[in-house]
Amino acid sequence: MNGLLEDGLGLMVLGMGFVFLFLIILIFATGYMSSLLNHFFPEPLPAAVQNNASAVAVDKAIDPELAVVITAAVHEHRNSKNV
Repeated sequence: MNGLLEDGLGLMVLGMGFVFLFLIILIFATGYMSSLLNHFFPEPLPAAVQNNASAVAVDKAIDPELAVVITAAVHEHRNSKNV
């Protein structure tokens, strides 16, 4: 019985060692592949920030009547929650 327990513990340690070794190799391989991809395919530079003229054009596109209706609806909704 004692020999079986020692063999079982030996197999357990051996199996856990192989899994640990595989995971360590996987971590290094993933890091290497990531750096390799970043070297050959760098991320594009971010686009230029839009100027304020386009933001003003969007604000003018909103209908003033629609803004009043939305404001009234939000006000009514907030008041109905307090009741």
